[in-house]
Amino acid sequence: MTQTQEQLVEQARQGSIESFGKLYEQYYNGIVALAYSALGEMGLAEDAAQETFAIACQDLMKLRDSSKFGGWLGGICRNVSKQMKKKTGESVELRDERCVTDKNQTNEAGEAIKEALRQLRPKYREPIVLRYYDNLSYQQISNILGISQVAVNGRILRAKQKIARQLKHVGVTEVDYGV
Repeated sequence: MTQTQEQLVEQARQGSIESFGKLYEQYYNGIVALAYSALGEMGLAEDAAQETFAIACQDLMKLRDSSKFGGWLGGICRNVSKQMKKKTGESVELRDERCVTDKNQTNEAGEAIKEALRQLRPKYREPIVLRYYDNLSYQQISNILGISQVAVNGRILRAKQKIARQLKHVGVTEVDYGV
């Protein structure tokens, strides 16, 4: 029998480590991708994800609506990432090419895409990275960001448009955007 997210959250609240472990498995990759979109470095993103789950485990009783677990977890991740970014004092520089470049693209095109992503506001960069780095579905992105699927679609569409304009502006025209 497959348990719903709400059931897993309720069981985790009652002390079930196994249920929290299942939530961890369901959300870990998405939370890493969300942290990566803010921090730009995979090692830091993984650290942020671990910190996010530690805080979530500690504060699970504060979550009022079990159906909002993904968005709540995403909010924790954003806060953790923001704190880590302040400590390192670095701007976002997407260093892991898996999320943005195609193996067939030139270094110039890859760098232009990374720069275009870096320039996006977080509300546009987050769904793009979640979708194209981690191949999350719109429903999964919706859960993690705590927004509707329609909003996810709109943000991804606007992000693609902004990336395309930026690439055109710098003279990169022959790119398989994949984004």
